[in-house]
Amino acid sequence: MVIDPVCKLEIDEKASQSKSKAGGKDVYFCCPHCKAIFDKQPSKYQVV
Repeated sequence: MVIDPVCKLEIDEKASQSKSKAGGKDVYFCCPHCKAIFDKQPSKYQVV
């Protein structure tokens, strides 16, 4: 399980259909909307 950095929802990365890269890491999202928000300003969100 991982945390969507935008909405803080806990999601299963295997089931996630939205993914980006940040700092060399895969970042998973609950939906395309959260991914779009993240992609506009990735430095605003902490990626663990």
